[in-house]
Amino acid sequence: MLHLWLQAGLALLATFLLSIAAGRYLSRVVTDQKTLLDPLFNPIDNVIYRIVGKNTCSQPMNWKKYTINMLATNLVMALLIYLILILQNHFPLNPLKLSGMEPLQAFNTAISFITNTNWQSYAGENTLSNFSQMAAITFPMFTSAATGFVVAIAFIRAFLVQGGNDNLGNFYRDMTRFITRVLLPVAIIAALFLVWQGVPETLNASTVVNTVQGGHQTLILGPVAAQESIENFGTNGGGFYNVNAAHPFQNPNPLTNMVLLLLMASLPAALVVMFGCMINNRRQSWVIYGVMAVMLIGFLIFTVLPEQAGTPLLQQAGINLHSGVGQPGGNMEGKEVRFGIALSGLYAAYTTAFTTGSVNAMHDSLTPLGSLPTMIQMMLQCVFGGKGVGFLSFLIYGFIGIFVAGLMVGHTPEFMGKKIEKREIILVSLALLIHPMVILIPSSLSMILPSGVSALNNAGMHGYSEVLYAFTSAAANNGSAFAGLNANTPWYNLSIALVILLGRYPPIIFLMAVAGSLAAKPTLPPSVGTLRTDTLLFGAWWLAMILIVGALTFLPALLLGPIAEHFAMINHQLF
Repeated sequence: MLHLWLQAGLALLATFLLSIAAGRYLSRVVTDQKTLLDPLFNPIDNVIYRIVGKNTCSQPMNWKKYTINMLATNLVMALLIYLILILQNHFPLNPLKLSGMEPLQAFNTAISFITNTNWQSYAGENTLSNFSQMAAITFPMFTSAATGFVVAIAFIRAFLVQGGNDNLGNFYRDMTRFITRVLLPVAIIAALFLVWQGVPETLNASTVVNTVQGGHQTLILGPVAAQESIENFGTNGGGFYNVNAAHPFQNPNPLTNMVLLLLMASLPAALVVMFGCMINNRRQSWVIYGVMAVMLIGFLIFTVLPEQAGTPLLQQAGINLHSGVGQPGGNMEGKEVRFGIALSGLYAAYTTAFTTGSVNAMHDSLTPLGSLPTMIQMMLQCVFGGKGVGFLSFLIYGFIGIFVAGLMVGHTPEFMGKKIEKREIILVSLALLIHPMVILIPSSLSMILPSGVSALNNAGMHGYSEVLYAFTSAAANNGSAFAGLNANTPWYNLSIALVILLGRYPPIIFLMAVAGSLAAKPTLPPSVGTLRTDTLLFGAWWLAMILIVGALTFLPALLLGPIAEHFAMINHQLF
């Protein structure tokens, strides 16, 4: 067990140290301070500004203009992705002569990738051409990641404007600078590292190799490394191969596994540090960081321990569940030997905490208790979460906590000098309620509609868990799956696409309206009646609000799924 916690501790420490440096750099990028990359990327930025329109990229935007431009840009890109997918056979770089994607599945895929969800109801290696992989999959991994991030930046600016100024920045300038100065450089370096470690990066579609048994095998290749780097750094998820990061061409060894972990964690964690730099209150950002870190460590422990403990039926069959030399012990079903239980559990916890969706083991094979934290983290959507979206989800709970605490102790509900009043609470409540609605309602419908039940490959509680996980993953912009569910059906392609849309854009619109409301208010100096939010006490209150609200919202659904399955399992009942 010692090596397990050493690996987890190393990943957590590296994430912390990396987030500090990255957060300080991000604050310089978003506040237009000079960086070392300016001489290289300023000319590129200027070309993009000229294409979009210099006036368009320089004018200040209030919350309405910022949101409308974001939505319009995303709509245009989604239409382009859809056309590429359904007309795939008419484009070049298709040596396997793959046909266009079925329209409903293409709709699901276009919605998925433009929203940073990257849910896949197809196997990439035998469905998409190299052109589609690059133009319809890798391309939106940059833009969708940037969209979530710049929305969070615009929201933070609402606390910085003075005198009723409603300038939240410029969407096109923010998006361009984030892509060129953050996403592109790191993605290129990470891709070169992955190529060095053996990840393919070629326009050849396949190669034939001789097997050790003397036969022949066709291996699917393509521009894998370039996609894998931004897939994790942009917390996109998805994958070139159907089994994702469990495939040796996508994630060859423990070293690449650790790098992928750090890539997916770096931006969401760095955003919290950046927040403290922007508002000039690092104490506040460390309170937020601390609460998120406590949740991450707790859920990590409760993901790994049940997997290491294994299942009672295996023990009853005489299988040694204790780890030792040459013996991993525990539950190795669905896991790669090169990673084992420790790195598989760590990856599962990270990918659902940072809502990336990349997987190196089959979550469908996790023990019921091992799968429970992966679901809860996506349901809460604020255990760091994806870049931008997770941070904003965390602030939603904070605003509610501030308002409730203010009413309880008679202090003025304020955050960063801005009053939190009725309008803000209504808007954040709407943003908060959308998430459970788009998870629980379609999950329930899927268990009573023939079109939903017929796609299940497992019965009983585990089958329900597969459906619940699918809609939770879609609503949280995660994209991972239990994989026991046949999601490529008309019902699931359509319903999951709608859940992704509703889980992504309405909360952003409501929160941008909150930003506009806060920006219009004067910044009040601290007073005796001000409720401080940068203390350990309020951090504990913030954590309590997240766990209590989350438990009240999702506990009944979890009781019917993984929790009930755990008690069935210890009574030797399987599904």
